[in-house]
Amino acid sequence: MIDNNKAIKDTYMSGETIKNINNQVQMKDVMFDQTPGRYALKSIMSGFLLAIVTVFMLAIKTQFDGANEGLINLIGAISFSLALVLIVLTHSELLTSNFMYLTVGWYYKLIGMNKALLIMLVCFFFNIIGGFVLFGLMKFTPIMTTEMVTSLTTLVDGKTIDTTWYAILVKAIFCNFFINIGIYVSIQFKDGLSKAFFIACGVIVFVFMGYEHVVFNAGLYAGMVFYNFDAVAWLHVLKNIVFAFIGNYIGGGIFVGLVYAYLNGKRDSLRS
Repeated sequence: MIDNNKAIKDTYMSGETIKNINNQVQMKDVMFDQTPGRYALKSIMSGFLLAIVTVFMLAIKTQFDGANEGLINLIGAISFSLALVLIVLTHSELLTSNFMYLTVGWYYKLIGMNKALLIMLVCFFFNIIGGFVLFGLMKFTPIMTTEMVTSLTTLVDGKTIDTTWYAILVKAIFCNFFINIGIYVSIQFKDGLSKAFFIACGVIVFVFMGYEHVVFNAGLYAGMVFYNFDAVAWLHVLKNIVFAFIGNYIGGGIFVGLVYAYLNGKRDSLRS
């Protein structure tokens, strides 16, 4: 028999990825405390990017109307993946990826849970503002056609009126699990093309399957405010936001962030 000289630390297979995430958490903490305006602007940019690519996806779906439905959905999912690629590669601040980052930081005691939750809520608020900015600018242009508004309304109804809180919760878990697995894998690569590929993979799955992404959904509701306000059932919107938020945290923060933090070190391992 050959002696096994491996130590527990040798089983931390993605320790460098966790180290990178912890560095990001510390930078987020510093920026939030010392330059809150910059943090807000980076959060707005994420919401803006999500909303503008949502419009792109709606345009694709309506202009390809009549083609095979599955093919249209796949093309729409691929097109929407551009949003998260741009957000990650421009280092903008998105709530759903922060679920993973801040949970890892909490596990390693780099940030307290109250502070992490505050950052999440502020990030979400300004993500929503980004969607409002986009649709506010677009309102007085012919970009959103009648067909696109109809498609937007149908999509919103499916996420609010025509579903249950449990379905929203579970689909939100799946959504952010796939997104953050993609981001987690992408961190292991240096070149932008590899990063973009793995980020896009998670997004394509969530969009094609119709899973629930709380910031994406909030952007849809911002669009409805400007284009079809009277058709919105706001209590159902609240239901969607609450349970999509909780589900996204479970999927990204616990199923990815907490699991891989635990698999790659002890809580006190960063203490001197």
